[in-house]
Amino acid sequence: MAKLCSSIPRMVTTDLECVQRMVALTESLGVPRGSGMFRHALSAVAFRDKKQIAAKVDHLKKTLGWSDAEVSTALPKALFLLAKSNESLQHSSEFLMSEVGLEPAYIAHRPVILCYSLEGRMRPRYYVVKFLKENGLLKHDPSYYTVFKETEKYFVGKFIYPHKEAAPHLAEDYAAACGGEVPARFRFT
Repeated sequence: MAKLCSSIPRMVTTDLECVQRMVALTESLGVPRGSGMFRHALSAVAFRDKKQIAAKVDHLKKTLGWSDAEVSTALPKALFLLAKSNESLQHSSEFLMSEVGLEPAYIAHRPVILCYSLEGRMRPRYYVVKFLKENGLLKHDPSYYTVFKETEKYFVGKFIYPHKEAAPHLAEDYAAACGGEVPARFRFT
């Protein structure tokens, strides 16, 4: 209860009926009370009504081309998508599907991928992997889910450090890309 109230302080002063509606709404979206995700899911739906959630679900369907089944798969894993702005979801989904080439079903099974920073994490890491692939420095295609989800330390150790002799500029270019620049070596035609 303390963890829940620390993430949603307004819940302490909210009437019991409102809290019960939020709990019921969270459960109706496929997150059981006993799960570890319940607190996070409740936080995502807190103080939103069914109409707001239905509008966000419709936006997810339209933006990502998800079916009802894919929405049902994705939401229990990442209900915090309901708290993301439509603009942010639009930009992330366009990047993942158009540039990276991921299928909507792939994203639906790994919806947390939509919550990573596009400019500070996904785009720079994508540039690094694409650069390594185009220059024959990768032995196999990595999973973009793994590329995006791993810690900074893991990513640098796996994709930048091993190539410091073949691509001595890679760390510098990656840092620039994380800062919002697109180094010339990361401009692909």
